[in-house]
Amino acid sequence: MGTARTAVELDAGGRTVRLTSPEKVYFPERGLTKLDVARYYLAVADGITRALRDRPTTLERYPDGVTGESFFQKRAPKNLPDWIPTAHITFPSGRSADEICPTEPAAVLWAANLGCLTFHPWPVRRADTDRPDELRIDLDPQPGTDHHHAATAAYELRGVLEELGLRGWPKTSGGRGLHVFVPIEPRWTFTEVRACAIAIGRELERRMPAEVTTAWWKEERGARIFFDYNQTARDRTIASAYSVRPRPHAPVSAPLRWEEVGEADPRDFDVLTMPARYAELGDVHADMDAERYVLDAALELADRDREDRGLGDMPYPPDHPKMPGEPKRVQPSRARHEDGPEGGKDG
Repeated sequence: MGTARTAVELDAGGRTVRLTSPEKVYFPERGLTKLDVARYYLAVADGITRALRDRPTTLERYPDGVTGESFFQKRAPKNLPDWIPTAHITFPSGRSADEICPTEPAAVLWAANLGCLTFHPWPVRRADTDRPDELRIDLDPQPGTDHHHAATAAYELRGVLEELGLRGWPKTSGGRGLHVFVPIEPRWTFTEVRACAIAIGRELERRMPAEVTTAWWKEERGARIFFDYNQTARDRTIASAYSVRPRPHAPVSAPLRWEEVGEADPRDFDVLTMPARYAELGDVHADMDAERYVLDAALELADRDREDRGLGDMPYPPDHPKMPGEPKRVQPSRARHEDGPEGGKDG
């Protein structure tokens, strides 16, 4: 068909970006091409730039579309234009890398030309890559639950956050789940922010024990919404607002207003429908960075959990080094088998 030899030039915020193979099909089920994805990102340019600005960002690339091979690119590509800045970040292993930090719509288009569908920004800015400026919460439906259950949990979570002096900004995950981002002052370490997330999750779990769980081990979760506290661990990222997700119907992660959370159907937000919503409403999270919050009350809640309830740390992701005070990283059924009835409890 000769599509590999064709190219188009797109204007992105006053900068021209060359898009190669624009007719390459990325989403066969919908017949959507690379150019369709690029045009989508142009339609929501200010919104996704706001979500990514100055953040070290991992690129989830699908050079041959969603039915082809894919990979996560953490290190900045060698052919990175000099107008796209980078930041030096350190992984839990101690290794480090320079990651791209988009600052303008053209950077998004440049990455889209490489087959990037989903952008995974760190919760930090390049000025200080060790202190998060967002506390990110992932409400992940487990088998037997769906988006409706996540929305119910999100409304209760909103109340917990408000009691702690925090404001959350909700969005769809692009799947069945919900994400809630809290802008915070960049004063605390990843470890401290994660401790706050655990405390918030435990408080939500206490209020909704039949509906929400913080259990790291899948065998303990049941048909509940998993509050994934480890999304706040270093080098764990969540898809940005407006990111395209690699599913057959080309969904996107859609920022929501709180009054929409209970009524929204995640499947309503995709590459073809989101531009019209954006044209009508703009970026509903545009004011997200206007006010940053402090974690003092959440840290006090974490202290009370530890001192009054005997609740310590929880397991880290498997790729992290063993952390001080962390419980055993062994699933409870195996721990009971190895250690007896009390083995493997994490408090």
